[in-house]
This record gives sequence, C-alpha cells and structure tokens, in this order.
Amino acid sequence: MSSFSDLRLQAGLTIREAGRQLGYTERQIYRFESGELEPRKPVMDLLRMMGLSQPSSSSFTFIDLFAGIGGFRRAFEPIGGKCVFTSEWDRFSQETYRANYALDHELAGDITAIDAADIPAHDVLLAGFPCQPFSLAGVSKKNSLGRAHGFQCDVQGTLFFDVARIIQHHRPKAFLLENVKNLKSHDKGRTFDIIMKTLTEDLGYHVETRIIDARSFVPQHRERIFIVGFRDKNDFDFSKLELPEARPTLSWILHPEDGSEEADERYTTGLKGKVMDRYTLSDHLWGYLQAYADKHREAGNGFGFGLFGPDNVARTLSARYHKDGSEILISQKRKNPRRLTPRECARLMGFENADSDPFKIVVSDTQAYRQFGNAVVVPVVEAVARHMLPFILASEDAVPEKEKVREVA
Repeated sequence: MSSFSDLRLQAGLTIREAGRQLGYTERQIYRFESGELEPRKPVMDLLRMMGLSQPSSSSFTFIDLFAGIGGFRRAFEPIGGKCVFTSEWDRFSQETYRANYALDHELAGDITAIDAADIPAHDVLLAGFPCQPFSLAGVSKKNSLGRAHGFQCDVQGTLFFDVARIIQHHRPKAFLLENVKNLKSHDKGRTFDIIMKTLTEDLGYHVETRIIDARSFVPQHRERIFIVGFRDKNDFDFSKLELPEARPTLSWILHPEDGSEEADERYTTGLKGKVMDRYTLSDHLWGYLQAYADKHREAGNGFGFGLFGPDNVARTLSARYHKDGSEILISQKRKNPRRLTPRECARLMGFENADSDPFKIVVSDTQAYRQFGNAVVVPVVEAVARHMLPFILASEDAVPEKEKVREVA
C-alpha cells in the first residue's frame, strides 16, 4: 500500500472524498493510490493534517472583494475558508448577499473609500474585479525625470488599483482573481500586461493564469480567465487542474414541468410545476428577434438569438439577459420560446444543485438576471480553490531576500 493510501485511510476519506478535498479527479486519486503518479508534497502534508485531527470549520481566512452575490464565498467556505471582510457597492446585490450568507462583519460598500488598514488580516484575497483600461500618461515623464512610479501610478484610478493596494498592505498568502477571457486582449493587451507587471514585479507574487470554460461543470459555454498568485514560491501548477469529464446539458437545470419538482411559487404554477406564462416571449418580441436574426444572417453576420432544448448547452448568460433573453431561449411545444427563470439561472451558474438548498432570490427578476449574469460559476471556482488549498494551508517557508517585494515609491 502506498504512503498516499495510508494517509488517505488515516484521514478517513474515500477515493471520491479525497478527490473533492484535495482538488483532484478520481482518476488522479487512483493513480496516486497505485503509485503511478506521485502527489506533491503539500498534498501529502495536507493529508497528514487531516489524519491528525478533523480540519476546523475555518482553516484559513479570506476576503471577498467586488463580491456580487457571493460566488467566490460559496466556493471557498466548503473547503474550510472563513470570510472576514466583504465589499460590494450595489445595493441589490447586497440584499441577495445578506439573504444567503451569515455575516459576522459589516458588508462594506465602495472599496475605493476603504483604507487597506481597516480591512482585517487574511490568508487569501478573492476578487472578480471589473475590467478597465489603464492610462499610461505620466509614466514616460516620470521615467525621464528618473522617478520610480510602480503600480501606484500605473493603475491609480482603476478598480484593480484597490486590489493591488490591499495586497501590498496585507501580503496575503494567496489571491484568486477572475475576469472575462478578453482581459488578455483588452486595450490591445496593455491592461493585462500592467496587471501582470503589478502582481509579479511590483508586488513580488508568483502568478499563474488559466482560461477555463465552465462547460465542464455546467451546461453553459462561459470562458473566464483566473489569475492565481502565491506570496511564497511553491510548485503550484495551474495546468495540472483536471476538469470533470461529465458534460451536463440543460436538462440538469431546467424546471422539469412534470410534477417531480417542489413548487416554486415565483416561477412555476399548477400541480405539474409548469413555468409561468410571463417567461414566454410575446408574439411581438419573438417576431422581432426572428426578423433581426434573418437580417444579420443575410448580411453574413453571426448575430441572432440562441434557441435550445434540454439536450443542448447554452451560450454565455450575460447581465443584459433581462432585456430580451435572446442569448438563451428555451424551445416549447406549440408555444413561443421562453426565457430561463431566475431559478434556472441560479442552477446554470452553480449557485444551487439537486443536493443543495435553494439559493434565496429576494430581488426582482430584472435584478436577479443582472446578478447571475455578472457572477462567477461556483463549481469552477471551487475546483480552482481545491487545487490551491494544499498551498494555502502549507507551512510558511522563509522567503529569500531576492523574492521579497520591492518597495514602491
């Protein structure tokens, strides 16, 4: 029996549980068991810790910036994280956040108005920051004058600046940032270049990035870039995060409309739980969308609505879904197609599943669509979180002098 097997059994974990706790697929765990693949040292250290004692409910702390409706928090709490600070400026998102999470701290508003010193110390910083172009004005002038500028000038006035200044002040063990795939090409690549320079050169973190399509976790094509950084050098390898082989379809998230689902009085009706008629497109709107699609098809463009059934995979859910629902329309027999209900959007984004309690939707449909369209896909973030976990919990090694962050003037 391999040492991995010994430690797994001492921790009381099944193969499946070990995969979930350590951030690996079952196939990888079997390869560890057989000795075909050797686990990283932090993985073995984590198993030893699990075998010595049950991990506490708060093995590490994190802060939730640009929190939205808590997708990051929903992913990091199940692996032992404790949220010690939350910031979200939108009042409707705050309502949803408060309804779904137990808060033992104030839900802060505008992060730009909060001093980094007023934020509690934390192990991990989480942020799905908005994407903005950075102005390079003044940088060349400062160079000509022989003045250091650093991120204080490069990103001042952007929301990423607030992420950077908090990292600089608190020096957390790790961070996880998320953004749209096009961040890499935004503003002709300048935005991404400055972000990476700030994180690696100015702040001294070891950073890896990966674009992940949520298609492996939910029935939706949704590509997002994830940026992982560690303060101390380790052997974290983002490319070794294996994605699930399951390929879910919309049947996983749609109301079954056959009476098998518990009644949801906001969205379904009758004994069979039929989706309410208000989600079916009017003749006027359906006619408009078809004419619009025909017009662009004739012009050779790809614009148009997306019509799907239970065996399909949807396009990306956007924050504008409340306007006409055109990117994801569900076909219906002898009726115009319909929008997804907010409940189905919650499932499409991984905020709830068959084994979880319903996510509390306490705002209007319009606000709910905006919130889910702006959110992260929870199971994707949880997979990344579990891949990071051994390194978050690993004992801190001394940081060589050359690895330390340089002071920024």
